[in-house]
Amino acid sequence: QVQLVESGGGLVQAGGSLRLSCAASGRSFSHYIMGWFRQAPGKEREFVATISGSGDSAFYAESVKGRFTISRDNAKNTGYLQMNSLKPADTAVYYCAADQYIAPLTTASGYDYWGQGTQVTVSS
Repeated sequence: QVQLVESGGGLVQAGGSLRLSCAASGRSFSHYIMGWFRQAPGKEREFVATISGSGDSAFYAESVKGRFTISRDNAKNTGYLQMNSLKPADTAVYYCAADQYIAPLTTASGYDYWGQGTQVTVSS
């Protein structure tokens, strides 16, 4: 079992940056892939980024590629999402997720463990 707690959300102007953190409880964090998803009001939850347990493989949604970077520090049981060049379209609640897979996973239904979410608001 893994419990996840996100932090780092907030209000930022367009073009600005934020770094989200996802703190995981439990042991063997490196055995879990991690993903970031987001959900805007009235929209379905969408994939943002995912990273392997070792951190050597990552995938991104086209809408954030080149602007967002997913990473993890297994010694600290923490994952990160660095978000640069933010746009108003990035406004959403951001969730981190984890599960025990070998390869990174881009579909929300594949993750069993979820955080409570953190709000990111980008003003124009």
